[in-house]
Amino acid sequence: MKKSLAAFPLAALLAACGQPQGDAAAHGGPPSVSVAPATQREVQEYDEFTARLEAPDTVEVRARVAGTVEAVRFKEGQFVRKGEPLFSIDARAFRAEVARAEAQLASLKTQAELARADLARAETLVSANAVSPQEIDQLRAALRGAEAGQKGAEAALVQARLNVEYANVTAPVSGRSSRANVTPGNLVGVGDPVLTTLVSSDKVYAYFDASEATYLRYMQMHKAKPLVIAVQMGLSNERGYPHAGRLDFVDNRLDPATASIRVRAVFDNPGGQLTPGLYARVKLGGAGAYPAVVVPDRAITTDQTRKIVLVVGANNIVQPRPVTPGALVDGMRVVEGVKAGEMVVVDGLLRAFPGAPVTPQVLKVDAAGMPIPAAAK
Repeated sequence: MKKSLAAFPLAALLAACGQPQGDAAAHGGPPSVSVAPATQREVQEYDEFTARLEAPDTVEVRARVAGTVEAVRFKEGQFVRKGEPLFSIDARAFRAEVARAEAQLASLKTQAELARADLARAETLVSANAVSPQEIDQLRAALRGAEAGQKGAEAALVQARLNVEYANVTAPVSGRSSRANVTPGNLVGVGDPVLTTLVSSDKVYAYFDASEATYLRYMQMHKAKPLVIAVQMGLSNERGYPHAGRLDFVDNRLDPATASIRVRAVFDNPGGQLTPGLYARVKLGGAGAYPAVVVPDRAITTDQTRKIVLVVGANNIVQPRPVTPGALVDGMRVVEGVKAGEMVVVDGLLRAFPGAPVTPQVLKVDAAGMPIPAAAK
């Protein structure tokens, strides 16, 4: 018992030997402490991580043709749907190219038709030996050349029409727009500069890093079934975890420098209130519920290298009890080494000495086992 007494800090000894504390100490009796029963309850363990939100689609809108910007056709920061116009580029030169390509195609079609007719007439004269085989071969080659030229002209016309279409820059995805980086009158090149940025907003990703031990534990729990894990999330200004989502991606390798693996959860974002780039807290509940004895986390103290709780036993004598702490759930710590119903000191630890009597004040506990503070007198 002297060894246990010596393990407590000198400050505790001075506090106990100094001025009286509590009603019992004021009358020379054992010091007063608050105690609460250890509680057995169903415990659902969670793993908590910090995450950053990202949009599933982030697109840098760039021009696909060079030209002068004629108009900005969206309001900065607004939601735009896929296919809606964003910018207009001067398309007069592209429309002129379409007209030229159409004329060239018409000319080459005429040449192909003439070559086809010449070959047909020559083939009717072969039986009469009026046309040599060499002339037939030349006419067939001329027809193939004319048809190839026609196909080239058709491709050039498709490209010219595409350039006219590209002059009207539209939204490639639905999402919220950023600011317009160019204004009317500016000359833009192909791919430079970035005209604006769009981020999708119907869903949002939360990326976080899980440790190697956590990854292995979840793989062990779900090795016989698909990895379907519910995820809860809360923003920095929110209490608790009001957003529900699911785990949808685990990277294919661990980072050897940090011994962690990148994980992603997806959440619905119908109102668009979850903005990419925000900090978030995520909570995973991978293990099933199990019965366990819990005590308030503040009731656990350290005796040299051990974790202990102070139990008030027979005749109100304080007994130090070594414990093995487990998960922390809503301020209650899972412990091994204490039985349900045993009275544990939760307040006044500095006034409770192993082997010495105390005057316990039993506190009521709520449904989770957390002590309810006594009403002030």
